[in-house]
Amino acid sequence: SKLPQVGEVSVVEFNGKTCTHTTVWPEGMQPTRSGPPPAAEKYAKEYAFPLDPFQATSINCIEQGESVMVAAHTSAGKTVVAEYAIAAALRDGQRVVYTSPLKALSNQKFRELNDTFDDVGLMTGDVTINPNASCLVMTTEILRSMLYRGSDVAIEVAWIIFDEIHYLRDKERGVVWEETIILVPDRVHFVFLSATLPNAKEFAGWIARIHRQPCHLVSTDYRPTPLQHFIFPAGSSGLYMVVDEKSKFKPDNFQKAIAELGAKDEAAGDLLRKEKKKRNQEDIFKIVQLIMERKFDPCIVFAFSKRDCENLAMKLTNLDLTSEDEKKLIGTIFANAVDCLSAEDKRLPQINQILPLLKQGIGIHHSGLLPILKEVVEILFQEGLLKCLFATETFSTGLNMPAKTVVFVRPRKFDGGGFRWISSGEYIQMSGRAGRRGLDDKGIVILMLDSKMEPAVAREMVQGSADPLVSAFHLSFNMILNLCRTESGDPEALMRASYRQYQTELALPSLKRLVKELRERSNFRIENEKKLDDSFAVLQSVGQLHAERRALLQDPEVILPFLQPGRLVKVLAHDILDVEKYLGAKEYSLQHSCEEDDIEAEAKSLVERVCCAEKGVWGSVVNFKKVSARRGPKFLVDVLVATGGKASNFALREATAEDATPKVMTFDLARIDNLSKVRMYLPSDLKSLHTRVKLLTAISEVEKRFAADSLPLLDPEQDMKLKSKEYEKLARKLADLTDIVKAQDLGREDLKEGFTLLCKKSILKSMADAAKRESIASSSLVGKEELRARRRMLRKLDYVTSDQIVQTKGHLAAEISSADELVLTELLVNGTFKNLPYDQTVALLSCFVHSEKSSSFNSKAPNLLEEHFQLFSKLREQVNRIASVAKDARLGMDIEKYLDSFSPQLMEASAAWAKGSNFANI
Repeated sequence: SKLPQVGEVSVVEFNGKTCTHTTVWPEGMQPTRSGPPPAAEKYAKEYAFPLDPFQATSINCIEQGESVMVAAHTSAGKTVVAEYAIAAALRDGQRVVYTSPLKALSNQKFRELNDTFDDVGLMTGDVTINPNASCLVMTTEILRSMLYRGSDVAIEVAWIIFDEIHYLRDKERGVVWEETIILVPDRVHFVFLSATLPNAKEFAGWIARIHRQPCHLVSTDYRPTPLQHFIFPAGSSGLYMVVDEKSKFKPDNFQKAIAELGAKDEAAGDLLRKEKKKRNQEDIFKIVQLIMERKFDPCIVFAFSKRDCENLAMKLTNLDLTSEDEKKLIGTIFANAVDCLSAEDKRLPQINQILPLLKQGIGIHHSGLLPILKEVVEILFQEGLLKCLFATETFSTGLNMPAKTVVFVRPRKFDGGGFRWISSGEYIQMSGRAGRRGLDDKGIVILMLDSKMEPAVAREMVQGSADPLVSAFHLSFNMILNLCRTESGDPEALMRASYRQYQTELALPSLKRLVKELRERSNFRIENEKKLDDSFAVLQSVGQLHAERRALLQDPEVILPFLQPGRLVKVLAHDILDVEKYLGAKEYSLQHSCEEDDIEAEAKSLVERVCCAEKGVWGSVVNFKKVSARRGPKFLVDVLVATGGKASNFALREATAEDATPKVMTFDLARIDNLSKVRMYLPSDLKSLHTRVKLLTAISEVEKRFAADSLPLLDPEQDMKLKSKEYEKLARKLADLTDIVKAQDLGREDLKEGFTLLCKKSILKSMADAAKRESIASSSLVGKEELRARRRMLRKLDYVTSDQIVQTKGHLAAEISSADELVLTELLVNGTFKNLPYDQTVALLSCFVHSEKSSSFNSKAPNLLEEHFQLFSKLREQVNRIASVAKDARLGMDIEKYLDSFSPQLMEASAAWAKGSNFANI
C-alpha cells in the first residue's frame, strides 16, 4: 500500500531556542496548509513563564484539533504540552485519558494533575479514584481492556495522551501500547510524548496511516540544562572532562584518562575479580566525597544489579551527608511511613538497615525493596533530603526525579548472553537524569571506567544518537481471543495495522534494491574457480577433522588429570569454523555491512581462520574450573599467555614476540589444541607483572630451544591412555589429507588470494539470499504462519470453534492478561482451584508471576512441602500438555524455556503471607 505524505520541515525559532516541525498526512488526503499551524486567538490555559518553541508549536497543533508527537530530552518540559491538551479538552467539554507505562508514574501524574485540574480520576488496577472523571489517568493495560470491552470511557474519549511512548519498544509490554493505539477509534486525537528519537517521522507516518488523520511531529535537541561528561579511571584521584557543555568531544582528555587507567592496570597486574570490586567500592567513596566537596549533589549512582546497589551504598557508612535538622525530618517521615506495619515487621532487617543510611543522606532504589521503602526513598529524594541515591537502570525510565549529577558505576552491563558496552540510547536515557531545570546551570555525568575503551566506542556512547523506536509487536492468545470477541473479529486486520508491519513495508523498496545490488556484485569471474573451490574444501575438511580429534582428546576424563598448573598447552587463536554454517548464522549482520572494505575484511578473516585452523600459541596452565551451562557442565581453563594489540582487538601473541604482554586469560576447554610434556615451575602468586614476565620469558626460552612447532607432546594413546577406535580412524584420515595439503602446497600465499575471492563471492551470495528472503517475507503479512498455528492450538483446546466463535474457555482466557492464560484457564476448568484453601491458591498463583532465577533453586526437583509439591505437579502436568499441543500445532515454541517459566520458588513464602504471617517469618 502507498505511504503517507511527509510535509516540509520548518524550523521555529524565538528566544534563542529552536525546534523543528513537520506534518505527516495520510495517503490520499490533501494537505490543508504547509508549515506550522498558526497561533490561536484564545488559549485554554495561560502560563506564567515564556514557552519554548516546541511547547508553543505543539499547543498550536492541539488548538487545530490535530494529533501531535513531541520528541524532546528529559526535563525539557513536555508535561506543559500534556497539561494543555487536558485544559483544551476540559474547556471543550471532552473526555481525555492520560496513559503511562508504570503504576508509580500514573500515581505521581495523578497527584500533579489533581493539583491543577478539578475533575481528575485514577485507574491503575490496584487503585480506582473517581472513575467517571473527565480526565482519567491510567496504565496502558487498563485502557486496552476498556477498548476491547467497549466501555463508556472508550466511546466518549476525544484525546489520549501517551507518555513515554518510547516504551513501545519494550519486548514484553510494548505490544500493549501498539494494540491500544490501533484499537482507538479514528475520531480520537493523540498527544505522544517521547524522548528524542531518530525515526520519529516514521512513527508519525504510522499514526497518519492507521487513523487516517494528520500527525504533527515537533522535535527539539535543546537541553534546558546542558551536560558535562567526565571519565573517572579506576583507581584515579581526579576527573577528566571528555564532552563539554557545548557537546564538544575532547579526545586529548580521553587519551589521558585511558593512559592513566593503563598505567594503573599495569602496576596492579591482573587483579582478581574480588579485588577489582574492592577497588570499585573505594572509588565510589572517592567520587561521592568529590561530588559533595564541589557541591554537585544530589547525585544518582546507576549500578546494573540490585546487589551492587546495596554493597556500594554500604561502603559509604563513614560518610555523613546531612545536617541534624535533616536527620530529624528523615526520621519523622520514615516513622510515619512504616507506622502502618506491625511491630514485628518494623524489625525486618531491610527496614533496620536502610534507616541509618537514609539519615546519612544515602538511599537505595531497586525492585527488591519493599514497596513502602521504595516510596519513602522517592519522597525523601524529591524533597532534597537524600544527597546520594544508588539505583538500577529502571529508575531512569520511570519517575521524573532529576539530580544534579549522574554516576555510572561501570560502562558495561550483562544482557543475558554476556557483558557489553552500554548503548548510546541507554546512556542518553540515564544521563538525561542529570541537571535540574531552573536549579542547575549544568548537569554533571561521571563515567567510571575499569577497562580500556577505544575513543570511537566512547564517542559513540556519549555522543551517539538515541535508540530508534522499533516495534516489539508479537501475538498472544489473549489478543487473538479478545479480537475474536469484537465485532470485526479479525486478528489479521490488527496485524496489518501494526507498527511492525508498517516498518517491514517501509524497508521493502530498499531491500529489493539491495538484492539487485548484491546479485550484481557477486557476479564476477574467478580464474580456476572449480579447482580453488576443491582445494578450499580440503582445507576445511582438515580443520573439521582436527576439531573432531580435539573433541575426543578434550573428554574431561582424558584431559583433566593432565591440566596441572605449569603444564604447557597450545591454545588455538580461534575456534574451528564451518564456513557454510558461519555464513548462515551471520546472514543478518552481514546484510547490514555491505561496504566493500567490510566484506573484503570478512573474506580475509574467513580464509585466515580456515587456512590457519591450527594456529595457536603456547601458554602455561594456571588452573581449571567446572561451571554450569545451559547444556550441562563445562570446563574453563586459566592459562598465562602472551597478548598484544589494541584494547578493541586484543590478540594472542607468540611468547617470543616483541610486543608480548603476559596475561592470565580464561579459555573454554575446546580451545586447548595440544598438551606438551613440558611443565614449568608456577609461582603461587601471579598478581605482580614482574612474576608474570619472568614466567613468560621461561616459556619463550622453551619455545626457542625446541622450536614452537616441535615441543614434545603428550601422546593421546600412549601417555593419556585414550582408548578409542574412532581416534585411530581420525588420525589416519587426517594424515592422508595432510599429505594432500603438503603435496599441493595449499598454504601458499598466492592461493590465499584466490580463496579470498571465493569467500567474498560466497558472502555476497549469502547476503543476497538473506535479503531476498527478507523481501519476500516483507511482501506478506508478518506473523501469518504463527497466527495459523495459534488458531490451531485454540481449536484443539476448544477455546474457539472452526468458525472462530469463542467458547466458554476462550471467554475465560480472554480476561487473563497478567499470567499464562491457557495454563491458568485449564487449571480453573479442571477443578484444581475448587475447594482449595486460599493460602494454597495464592501459593499456586505465585508460580505464574515469579520470574527471578536463583542459582541455588532447582525448579525441576524443588524441595517443597508435600501439599505444595502436589499442586506444582498438577501445574507442570498442564504446562506439559499445553507444550505438547503447541508442538502438534507447529507453533515453534522453545519447550524447555516455556517449562522453566513456571517457578515454585515463592510458593511457601506466598502461602505464609496469605495466612497472615509477618514479614520476618516469611
